[in-house]
Amino acid sequence: MQASVGIVGMGWVGSSVAISLLHAGAARELLVYDLRQALAEGEAMDLAQGASFYPPATVRVADIAEMKERCDVIVIAAGRGAIPGGVDRLAALQHTVGIVRDLGAQLAGYGGLVIIVTNPVDVLTAVFADAAHMPPTRVIGTGTMLDTARLRQVMSVELGLEAQSIHAYVVGEHGDSEVVLWSTARVGATALRTWPGWDGSREAILAEQVRRAGYEIVNRKGATNHAIGLVTARLLRGILRGERQVLAISKVQEEGPYRGIALSLPTVVGGDGATLVVTPELSPEEGAALDRSPHGPRTPTPSATPPTTDRAPP
Repeated sequence: MQASVGIVGMGWVGSSVAISLLHAGAARELLVYDLRQALAEGEAMDLAQGASFYPPATVRVADIAEMKERCDVIVIAAGRGAIPGGVDRLAALQHTVGIVRDLGAQLAGYGGLVIIVTNPVDVLTAVFADAAHMPPTRVIGTGTMLDTARLRQVMSVELGLEAQSIHAYVVGEHGDSEVVLWSTARVGATALRTWPGWDGSREAILAEQVRRAGYEIVNRKGATNHAIGLVTARLLRGILRGERQVLAISKVQEEGPYRGIALSLPTVVGGDGATLVVTPELSPEEGAALDRSPHGPRTPTPSATPPTTDRAPP
């Protein structure tokens, strides 16, 4: 594998994405960039010196122009840092949107895939796709992948089972209005709500735990980084290996009732991007909640589209 990955923004999140990606062995070259040149250099040196402990890969500093020429995938982890105190993640938008829009302009014409990690991820996925004039299939936000992982983790504790045995999704906006799809959640091959001993009255409590998880971490350590680093590395590994995975990623929706809005739905993701949205089965309550979820502006879909350093609280 000769894949090259670029990471823009080498703060808490960018550095966690980098080390998780290197351990995953998904790329042979990792290029890093930050407005703080010394920080990028220091992170590249630190990561490179651990080369004995991960699959062969080179790590070095590069600018945006070189990433545009060399990289198969570029990860955007640049923006305003986390805000302790439970501040709504949309409050970070004003400062960050200009950074992401500028990066989109610099990467206009880029032929690879872009992964948006910076929050508010759904809004910024739409902002970047618009600024870069890139099709929605090639601008992918991490969306509710992390929320889905958090859901499976809290359910694993509740059920006393490994998280890998639990199949459940969080959809909608990555944020306070996200929607847990309890009606289709499964344990192994069994519907969750028929699982022996499952207490449906706990669902609202567990959903709130998932929604508040990022805030709880930010209030204690100032940022969340390790879990989103692992999530992003898993997404990158699948893309670079040409796997076709169904993941709860965010993209600007190209059809249906959410056309022109970026939000997360189960989507087939592979080397050619986010190509097929798998519309989930929804209960009436889940459908209504999903309709209320998106906060972001509508972005022109392809027919209407013309031919620093940390993620805010997740």
